[in-house]
Amino acid sequence: MNHAHKSAARLSLAERLRHYLAWLKPGLGVKRWYLMILLGITLLGVGFGILILDLYRNAPDTWWLPAISAASLRFLPRPLRILIFGGIGVSLIWIGIWELNRSIISPFIRPGHRLADTLRQHRQRERGPRIVAIGGGHGLASLLRGLKEYSHNITAIVTVADDGGSSGRLRREIGILPPGDIRNCLAALSDNEALIAQLFQYRFPEGESGLEGHSFGNLFITALAEITGSFEAAVAESGRVLAVRGRVLPSTLHDVHLAADVMLPHAAAEVRVQGESQIPKSNGRVRHVWLEPSNPSAFPQAIQAVLAAELIVIGPGSLYTSILPNLLVPDLCEAIRASRALKLFVCNVATERGETNGYQCGDHIRVIEDHVSGSIFDIAIANSNYSAKLPNGVEWVRVEPDLSEDYRLYQADLIDSLYPWRHDSQKLAQVIMDLYQERTGPLVE
Repeated sequence: MNHAHKSAARLSLAERLRHYLAWLKPGLGVKRWYLMILLGITLLGVGFGILILDLYRNAPDTWWLPAISAASLRFLPRPLRILIFGGIGVSLIWIGIWELNRSIISPFIRPGHRLADTLRQHRQRERGPRIVAIGGGHGLASLLRGLKEYSHNITAIVTVADDGGSSGRLRREIGILPPGDIRNCLAALSDNEALIAQLFQYRFPEGESGLEGHSFGNLFITALAEITGSFEAAVAESGRVLAVRGRVLPSTLHDVHLAADVMLPHAAAEVRVQGESQIPKSNGRVRHVWLEPSNPSAFPQAIQAVLAAELIVIGPGSLYTSILPNLLVPDLCEAIRASRALKLFVCNVATERGETNGYQCGDHIRVIEDHVSGSIFDIAIANSNYSAKLPNGVEWVRVEPDLSEDYRLYQADLIDSLYPWRHDSQKLAQVIMDLYQERTGPLVE
């Protein structure tokens, strides 16, 4: 029993030592300040030593001189005295800095997370790659939730063609750009998804006169737009409230609407459908989509983000109603084409009712190429796990056997174990960052 207690004590001591030494690892950004503090205290000690030496030489013979002599350990050899006082000084400085850091920072550290590890992760994410994610809906929000673990330099570019639900009502009644997809992305990038982001996503239930179906976040952004005088300022202020690491930008500030030519079942000709929310309801095969007006100018900050990006990710999300509305903004599409970043397309895991029924991976790629007149990405990422059970009416988006002859493909298990028709945030982000590091080398730590 005693031997077991001693082993546990030794293990505990080793754990503590590793924990302390973690503060000396590169990437924390604190060692330089430790050295500055140590230098300042050293100079202060030199000054105090000169004062003591002056007392020895010039003070009259009094009763307290022997006491000072004993306290300064003059009866010991000088090298030993240096080691003793130096060791005590360094220990006191270390303990003082350690406890001061704990006192100041501990209220901001999540339970179960060590201070040094949290600080190192923060520094690594601050130096993470400049990532631009383009899309909309729940697919983009899921992607952002995974990518924020690797970088704080994320810009989400979101479609503003939504005209359904709470966003559509606010758009028709108040004339604001639809905030729904932007709200989802802000919540996904928030550092405080536990409560504040949940409040932002809260939707008023039926029975609340005038508020039923509205999301609190949509109303919040709408109110901020009235206060600040612009939609983009309202989005930026909402990001500050949610402690967002990164930015969420609309692809355009124009009041655009999505239209489509749809081939209905048993119909002899195509039917024109107006409105993003109406396209999936048409229950036909979408032939072509476009924006009205057809050539909206892109939001300038979105163009700047794309041109400065090191990694651009297109998708996942609804092919016709979330991804293409961004790429149909001509300036934005040309900026993507001109960018020197690594460009990835994330293909959906499963088909979407009323929009991509029966589509395979190659169909998604070819639809994008047809709408933007050529290829704009370097690698397509697709799911390889088809083992889970999907809801009725939903099918796996599979990779055709000969698709790799025409496109660079990367396949991996990307499905969410609970909702297999969606991407798993962590799996997808890991694959994306692995592909980025394979091209550019390991991330700086």
